[in-house]
Amino acid sequence: KAGWLAGLPIAIKDLMDVAGVRTTYGSPIFANHVPERSHPLVERIEHMGGIVLGKSNTPEFGAGGSTFNEVFGKTRNPWNTSLTPAGSTGGGAAALASGEVWLAHGSDHGGSLRRPATYCSVVGLRPSPGRVTRGTVDTLFSPLSVQGPMARSVPDVALFLDTMAGYCHLDPMTFDAPRLSFSHAVAAPRRPHRVAFAATIGGSPVDQETENICRDSMRNFKNVGSTVEEITIDLEDLEDTFLALRSQEFVIDRELQLQRYRDQIKPDIIWNTELGLEQSIPTLAKAERARAALYMQFNELFSQYDLIVTPGANTPAFDVELRYPEAIDGIKLEHYMAASTLTAAVTISASPALSLPCGFDQYGRPIGLQLIGRPRGEAALLAAGALFE
Repeated sequence: KAGWLAGLPIAIKDLMDVAGVRTTYGSPIFANHVPERSHPLVERIEHMGGIVLGKSNTPEFGAGGSTFNEVFGKTRNPWNTSLTPAGSTGGGAAALASGEVWLAHGSDHGGSLRRPATYCSVVGLRPSPGRVTRGTVDTLFSPLSVQGPMARSVPDVALFLDTMAGYCHLDPMTFDAPRLSFSHAVAAPRRPHRVAFAATIGGSPVDQETENICRDSMRNFKNVGSTVEEITIDLEDLEDTFLALRSQEFVIDRELQLQRYRDQIKPDIIWNTELGLEQSIPTLAKAERARAALYMQFNELFSQYDLIVTPGANTPAFDVELRYPEAIDGIKLEHYMAASTLTAAVTISASPALSLPCGFDQYGRPIGLQLIGRPRGEAALLAAGALFE
């Protein structure tokens, strides 16, 4: 019996096992690795008729603001091949934008689905933690890293999410799919009554032209009858909080590999892991308190607004030869995660977020929005995205 993905070519990010297909995780350590069994999410996709056309490129172990590795080299942005598609789902976003596949699977920790979607002018969804199974990973109880869909339109993202969503006995965070499909929500969308636009989160720098384009695009919501208000979201220690939580997971995932293969692992992995190994328990406790406070702050905002919107990325696509943008409007960035604060804040909040194209800057670089919904509110979020689109 054919499922609702029957015949659609799909790219699977090269962090996820596909039986009999070379799966490298972007690392020379696994350059010749061929798994015997597929990840349960891949099994679910193929059960619904999706055709795994191939694997999409990723930075090593998914860590990086640009997609490159020593196994397959650089992935370039189809809109301008001198630019990066971002990371870490840069391969999937580039494959969609260039028409190689109909749907692309991705993962998102600090923006790895959302920023590539923005840079390549496609649509990417970071679901709520537990909406989509992560299968057998060591960080099963963490809400930070999620799996999600990417496509060229909101209805296609909804269709792919309908396949991905649902309970999996291998993942304790998962829960049942909703009674009504996400495709149903998109087919008959309800407008958000009150929409909040925030030009930044926690004062993080945002490229000025990007901010202007995103603010101007809010007229689309006004045109469907939504009330739009501009707000300020003040978050203390946002960057430090995210780095503390993120580096803890790197210790769980990469400590043993770092001990055995340090000379084969790229600096970003070493930096993230050592940051976690060196941080104190009080530092981690402070980050957990800050995470709880941020969640409550977003919860309060959603008592006033149906939807929160920010720019989809702090900066437009940058030079493919760079690991990350070195500065934003003259403000120097110290590391690659400093260019991801808009998306990282939403990761901490446990809210779903949708990256949606909204235009191009003066140099022809794609610009996008980040639509943020209530936790587990993907149906309303996708409906709002469909109306905007």
